[in-house]
Amino acid sequence: MTDASLFNTRRLLLGLTGGVAAYKAAELARFLIQDGVDVQTVMTESACHFVGTATLQALTGKPVFTDLWDTGIASSMAHIDLSRNVDAILVAPASADFIAKLAHGSADDLLSTLCLARDCPLLIAPAMNRQMWENPATQRNIVALERDGVTILGPASGVQACGETGMGRMLEAFELAETICAFFQPKLLQGKRVLVTAGPTYEAIDAVRGITNLSSGKMGYAVARAALEAGAEVTLISGPVCLDAPMTARLVNVVSARDMLAAVKKEISRIDIFVSVAAVADYRAISTNKQKTKKTEHSITLEFISNPDILEYVATLSRPPFCVGFAAETENLERNAEAKRRKKKLPLLAANLAQDTIGSDESTLTLFDNEGKNDLPKAPKIEQARRLIKHIASLYEKQTKKINPDTLT
Repeated sequence: MTDASLFNTRRLLLGLTGGVAAYKAAELARFLIQDGVDVQTVMTESACHFVGTATLQALTGKPVFTDLWDTGIASSMAHIDLSRNVDAILVAPASADFIAKLAHGSADDLLSTLCLARDCPLLIAPAMNRQMWENPATQRNIVALERDGVTILGPASGVQACGETGMGRMLEAFELAETICAFFQPKLLQGKRVLVTAGPTYEAIDAVRGITNLSSGKMGYAVARAALEAGAEVTLISGPVCLDAPMTARLVNVVSARDMLAAVKKEISRIDIFVSVAAVADYRAISTNKQKTKKTEHSITLEFISNPDILEYVATLSRPPFCVGFAAETENLERNAEAKRRKKKLPLLAANLAQDTIGSDESTLTLFDNEGKNDLPKAPKIEQARRLIKHIASLYEKQTKKINPDTLT
C-alpha cells in the first residue's frame, strides 16, 4: 500500500464502456489498487457484455454501479454522489460512441451523466477500430474534448480485435496505471532534468564470458519513474536488465562501465539532478579475448584494472548537478555509507543492505545528508523511490535558494 502522506489515498472513478478492450480494465484496476489508489467502478450496459461486474467488484472490493436510477445510492442521485467523491475520472476503454456523447454533452446513462456533472479532472483512453478512430467525426470530437480540458490517453497503434492493424488500440493496463499514478503525484520536480543510471554493468573477459553483479535494476527504474511522476524530464542510462523502461523516459542502453561513463558525459551538461543508482563494476579485465577461451586442465589467471568512478567524475565537475549516490553494503551500513558520501562530497546518499534488497521488489532505505540520516521503513521500491524523490526535491530547493539568494521571499 502506498504511503498516505505521499499519495493521500487518491480516489479514482474507473468507467468502462463497450469494447473488447474492456478486459484490460480488470488488470488496470488491479495495478491501481496495488499502487494505493482507491478505485470505484462504473460500467455502461454495453461494457457488461464484455466483462462482468463481479470481476471488477472482486478486484476493487466495491460494488459496481451501472444504473442511473440505482436505489443503493441514498439520495438516488448516483451521478452527483459518485462524481463528488473522487479525485479524477478515467474512462477506459472509451468507445467512439461514448466520446461523441462527451463531446456533445449527452447524458443518457450513469457514466455519461456523472462525467457531465463532475467537478474533477476527466481522462479517457480511446479504444476502437482504426477507421473509427481516423473518421473525421471522431477526430473533431477528440479536438473538442481536448479544448474542454479532457486528457486523452492514447490510443496506440497495433493489431486490433477485428484483425486490422492501425491506430485505435487502447493503451496497455500498465501504461495507463503509470499515467494515472503520475497524474496524482505532486509535481515536485516540474521542469527539472534528471539523469538516472540503473542496473549492473557487464565487463567482458572473452567473447562469451564476463563479470557482472546481481543488480536487477529495479530500484533505478523505480527512481526514474518517480522522477517522471514528479514532473521531471528523465534520461535513464541502463546496464543490461530485464525490465521495461518507464513510458516517457528517454532510455540509453549501455553494457560496460566505460560505456556508461561515455553516455553520462554526453548528457551531463544539461542535467539538473544526477541520481547514480547503477551498480557499476569496480574492475574490468586488462585484456580480453575476442574468441571464446577454451577450457584446459590448467588454471588461468585474470588481471583486472579499476573502472572509472562515474559518480566521482560527475561530483567533481566544475559546475556539477545535484548529485545523489547509492550504496549497497553487506555490513557496517551507516559507517560505510557516510564515509562514501563524505569522500565524494555528496549532498545526499541512499544506502541499504545488499543481501536484503538485490532482486527484491521491496527494500528498506537509509538517507544520509548534511543534516544526518533518515530511515525509510521497508516498502515497495516504487514507494521508496517516491520518498527519495520527495527528499531530493526538498534538498535541491534549499541548495538552489542558497546559491541564488535573490529567489528567497
